[in-house]
Amino acid sequence: MSLISHSTLKHLRITFSFNLLPIFLFGLVITPQSINWIDAIVLFLCWHFFIYPASNGFNSYFDKDKESISGIKYPPKVTKELYYFSITLDGIGILLVLCIDLPTAISMFIYGLISKAYSHPSIRLKKRPIVSWIIVSLFQGYFVFLVTYWAVHDIPISILATSMIQIPALLTTMMLMSAYPITQVYQHKEDRERGDFTLSLSLGILGTFHFTALAFIMTTLGYAGYFYYYQDLQTLLLYLTLMTPLFIYYVSWYQEVRENIELADFEHTMKLNRLSALCLNTFFLLLIIINA
Repeated sequence: MSLISHSTLKHLRITFSFNLLPIFLFGLVITPQSINWIDAIVLFLCWHFFIYPASNGFNSYFDKDKESISGIKYPPKVTKELYYFSITLDGIGILLVLCIDLPTAISMFIYGLISKAYSHPSIRLKKRPIVSWIIVSLFQGYFVFLVTYWAVHDIPISILATSMIQIPALLTTMMLMSAYPITQVYQHKEDRERGDFTLSLSLGILGTFHFTALAFIMTTLGYAGYFYYYQDLQTLLLYLTLMTPLFIYYVSWYQEVRENIELADFEHTMKLNRLSALCLNTFFLLLIIINA
């Protein structure tokens, strides 16, 4: 007899949580020589195997999607087990991160509350396109980056206010702001039927592609400026090189969608997500290895 059902395990979407790994790795790239690697490993496990999957499961329970969702083409029916298991995962993650310190555990607790507000019927940020876009991007990007950097470096909290830390923290949010609408582009029908007026739904399919392209260009320029000023030309060139496949795929997909709007679908969106995670994770891992 298995500990949890197949349905619950699938809705946790543990592998999909690794799309957020670039934010964690970016926090390690800056001054990697001073990282407490034991704390870094504990934090990595807590974010990606407990906190993120807990949020995925909790939101899946209240969404009760019948059509494709991020990471699952055919979502199985949710059960009460998913609700309780996601709460349990949250609790375990917070308890584990107490091994680092209390402020980090409190920060994770706050993140958990905000992430649950996305789909919980009493708040349901998902119904508020601009508010959800800003809050999700801020907490998954800026907030997680700062928590990660502070947790793995033995530094006073005042260091977080410096431009060397604030700029990359804001860049992670810009990255998510550019990616967030396109992840909703294939869910318009179900979102409309459920009354969730998402940002992508308000922009329309082609509008979502145009918005994402503009935001992606601005984000790329921001990252390029940061790496050139705070790192060096070689880092900038490495970043642009590894982002090139993502740019090529996006332009190619956009051209296909202009000819056939039905191609703004689950399969293409997931390919974009996987490619984006692969490119960014490779870039940050290479930087950690080079700078260590």
